[in-house]
Amino acid sequence: MKTCLRFISRLIYISAERNKVASFVSSVRYYYAAAAKTLSDCRWEEGKSSDTQKWSSLEHKGPYFPPEYEPLPDNICFYYDGQPMKLSPATEEIVTFYAKMLDHEYTSKEVFQNNFFSDWKEEMTKEERKLIKMLSKCDFSQIHKYFVEKSEERKNMTKEEKQVLKEEASRLMEEYGFCLLDGHREKIGNFKLEPPGLFRGRGEHPKMGKLKKRIQPEDVTINCSQDSKIPAPPAGHHWKRVQHDNTVTWLASWLENIHGRPKYIMLNPSSKLKGEKDWQKYETARRLKMKVDSIRKQYRRDWTSREMKSRQRGVAIYFIDKLALRAGNEKDDESADTVGCCSLRVEHITLHRRLDGQEHVVEFDFLGKDSIRYYNKVPVEKQVFKNLKLFIKHKDPEDDLFDRITTVKLNKTLNECMPGLTAKVFRTFNASTTLQDQLNKLTTEGMTVEEKILSYNRANRAVAILCNHQRAAPKTFEKSMQLLQEKLALNRSRCIQCCVKSVSESNLIGFQKAVQRLSEQLKKLQLQETDREENKVIALGTSKLNYLDPRISVAWCKKHQVPVEKIYNKTQRDKFAWAIDMTDENFQF
Repeated sequence: MKTCLRFISRLIYISAERNKVASFVSSVRYYYAAAAKTLSDCRWEEGKSSDTQKWSSLEHKGPYFPPEYEPLPDNICFYYDGQPMKLSPATEEIVTFYAKMLDHEYTSKEVFQNNFFSDWKEEMTKEERKLIKMLSKCDFSQIHKYFVEKSEERKNMTKEEKQVLKEEASRLMEEYGFCLLDGHREKIGNFKLEPPGLFRGRGEHPKMGKLKKRIQPEDVTINCSQDSKIPAPPAGHHWKRVQHDNTVTWLASWLENIHGRPKYIMLNPSSKLKGEKDWQKYETARRLKMKVDSIRKQYRRDWTSREMKSRQRGVAIYFIDKLALRAGNEKDDESADTVGCCSLRVEHITLHRRLDGQEHVVEFDFLGKDSIRYYNKVPVEKQVFKNLKLFIKHKDPEDDLFDRITTVKLNKTLNECMPGLTAKVFRTFNASTTLQDQLNKLTTEGMTVEEKILSYNRANRAVAILCNHQRAAPKTFEKSMQLLQEKLALNRSRCIQCCVKSVSESNLIGFQKAVQRLSEQLKKLQLQETDREENKVIALGTSKLNYLDPRISVAWCKKHQVPVEKIYNKTQRDKFAWAIDMTDENFQF
């Protein structure tokens, strides 16, 4: 109870800092109501974890390892130069990775082919390496056909066979999918280790086709509390290390071989610790509201500084603020050529004194995160335009635009402006602010639930465009639109028939009701068609899950009588349970 009261006091203090009496009184009522709800969930009674210690006790079963490779049947052969060839199990397993992807565009790319063949040869026996010299002489077609048939068999399983698989999945989830954290049973996010395969990457990644090796227990570090039962490794194996570090929230860790980076088994997004971290993230973004005006004044002052470093920093922060650009990190030669604000090169921008009736336009064209193209034409302030001309003067296209600053230094400056402030916080702030403003603007009285959902998706879409969350049109898009249009045509036909009958028949009231019902159905289908078409190449999920304060959406749902289930699916509702419990309809970001 004391911890909960401290929690309330801290929230009241945050509100008091805003120095607005009406808002403060409203916030006190809101946070006390939220705290009352909090007490109903025993996981939250114990309050927020400290910045250093994340848990007191942690016990789990360790990761679930994928099954060992099952060799191909004797009648399924790999052919080299037209001749069947028996391969060692390790070599054959890698062949199956490639064979399964024969109908994918990746295997037609030279980089993918070269990386695969290079890594495959390293795993071959000496005898295999002597014989297999060229990928072009390898014939994977019979193996590919075998896996296509296996896939069809799985699709055509009986209900009983599918039930057996479902029960096995439930058993694994029950055994490996939960941990005990401070005495509470918490769900684990990704307890299954990824099986070996071929790396794909996004866009034209230079490492596509490389072998993702099988993870062994000897590669894995286990993290649990000292007094817990240490998970047993698979028979005949041992863990790399067992540690008891309660300042981190991961349960197991290993290095993946493609980039040499650590990967983790973490708690499920619905867990208490994850919920706390989310809440803190969005509260930090909300605090930026009170500082953003002074930060904007400062970076504008920097535009006219005598120091080139200050000018570059001022323009970079302006781009991060205005365009929600990522800060960008330094890349090595083996990474995809993706950039962010600080790593922009001269070749990524084109300056236009006048373009399309606007002055001082900057044309951006570069690959952002996940190799997604960022293309935008943006009018900027005159001083920014003058500075950009200065930054590119006497530089070659491949030179850095901001050659006097780094991401680390930029984030350090932001943190000095406000503790905890980073480029990502700016991105979260602008995304959430955009959603709030758009929802306030687009939602009006008298809308149906379907019209409100279309407005919500349009508001979310504005954020996705701001954050450059694009996607390729789904492969099933045309087919699904065709089915929807067929439904629309059928519904229109029924409406017309019903109208004709209502004129000729004596039971006018009954037919009028039928016409009204069909008209409502028609309107719903038309709204669905509009929504799908507008979302064709926009990914709404990324911003919804990572950049938009869920309390905005929950408050909007409660205020406008829209079921939360219409906005968040079951997994998302579990992730944002803290927001659903805490938020009333008056919340504004």
